[in-house]
Amino acid sequence: MRVLVTGGAGYIGSVVAGRLVAAGHDVTVLDDLSTGFADAVPPGAAFVKGTLRDCAAEVLADDIEAVLHFAAKSLVGESVANPARYWSNNLGGTISLLEAMREIGVRTIVFSSTAAVYGEPGRTPILETDPTRPTSPYGATKIAVDTTLTEFCRLHGFGAVSLRYFNVAGAFQGADGRWLGERHHPETHLIPNVLAAATEGQPVQIFGDDYPTPDGTCVRDYIHVTDLADAHLRALAAARPGEHRIYNLGNGAGFSVREVIEVCREVTGIDIAAEVGPRRAGDPAVLVASSAKIQSELDWRASRDLRAMAADAWAFAQARASR
Repeated sequence: MRVLVTGGAGYIGSVVAGRLVAAGHDVTVLDDLSTGFADAVPPGAAFVKGTLRDCAAEVLADDIEAVLHFAAKSLVGESVANPARYWSNNLGGTISLLEAMREIGVRTIVFSSTAAVYGEPGRTPILETDPTRPTSPYGATKIAVDTTLTEFCRLHGFGAVSLRYFNVAGAFQGADGRWLGERHHPETHLIPNVLAAATEGQPVQIFGDDYPTPDGTCVRDYIHVTDLADAHLRALAAARPGEHRIYNLGNGAGFSVREVIEVCREVTGIDIAAEVGPRRAGDPAVLVASSAKIQSELDWRASRDLRAMAADAWAFAQARASR
């Protein structure tokens, strides 16, 4: 299948593109490199530098059969500071993509959504049927795209799948031996920040240790990027005309901040220090997604544990440091 991966030079998009190439698909990556890296595009994939508005129609016209859509701004704090940028990029850019798909006749899309659409949930684990109450413009733009996809499926016969997940971690080693992992600037994710603290000899900041959880720190759902990529390939095969399917992805249990730090200590062999500070506003105690629906319908489940996520992320960090 000829597949377009938007945002395919970013962390998750590049791993998915690599898995698609390995599975025998003909892959084109479209990325403006605002947050991605050209050297993350996997061998065997074609690369086009550009935006959805400027280049999507031209790329789609090259016999593309399906789209996996990762191109988006994704920093919660930045979205609060500059919401117009997020609405223009995440929703406006996606509408440009969908309109180009409609005009050219491409009807299959897998969308990288987020569990941020649920906001502060009333219960955990979160189900796909639970209310969507995003607390940031970032989350709001993602639910707006989901709504748009539902309409394009109803009105234009699209087949769409949205995948909602919390924290993605780990790294992926391609057939060429290269590691693909997180290179965000600034880095906001816990595991790479803990590993950076190990490398730099700095303490990790824990934001609050008085939550109603077993060790007092926040509990979050984590999923290995390779498991996430596998879910995207299953979603691609499952897309059906006129249907918009929505699935949560997670491990179903969650890990606390202290658990993550301890696993990183074990993986690195470094006694990483931790400092406790005040809570951050808006941080719920527990965020865990139920993956029962995708397990039942697509036979997908997370198979790699927290140690594998930390170990692979550490291997990626070490590989970059040795360059």
